[in-house]
Amino acid sequence: MSGERLTIDRVKPGLALPELAVDVCATTVVLGALASRDWRPMHHDKDFAQQRNGVRDIFLNTPNLAAWYERYLTDWSGPTGRLGRMKFRMRDSIFPGDRMVFRGSVEKVETDDAGCAWAEVSVSVSVGDRVCTACTARIALPSTPTDNPWQRRGTTWTP
Repeated sequence: MSGERLTIDRVKPGLALPELAVDVCATTVVLGALASRDWRPMHHDKDFAQQRNGVRDIFLNTPNLAAWYERYLTDWSGPTGRLGRMKFRMRDSIFPGDRMVFRGSVEKVETDDAGCAWAEVSVSVSVGDRVCTACTARIALPSTPTDNPWQRRGTTWTP
């Protein structure tokens, strides 16, 4: 996104979000686990992951992947986009050496009774041709150039 603020009038169903490709390394996995205080060894101990979990290596944990989704969505929406809800389902693990690719599209655009504008977005994370995770998110966007969803409180904020 350029320096312009994204407003809801520039968002339509079917709009594709820019792709984001990230090369995952062991540091990506371990630092994400540490940041979320997830000390389970399958996120930092390769031998444990292979022998106890039967997988090829350590792998991204749920909070780490959630943070990547949030980054992807807020990179697209800009500083005034405000995440209201997000749900995702992990289908497969993401390991060091993988290149995870985020792809998204706008499914629905609406304005609620309080005047808050919403974009519902579907996002997937793929490694090669396998979809590892699917996500749906509801993100508030400014309805006008002077609107700021971050200023909404109480009854004007109903994600």
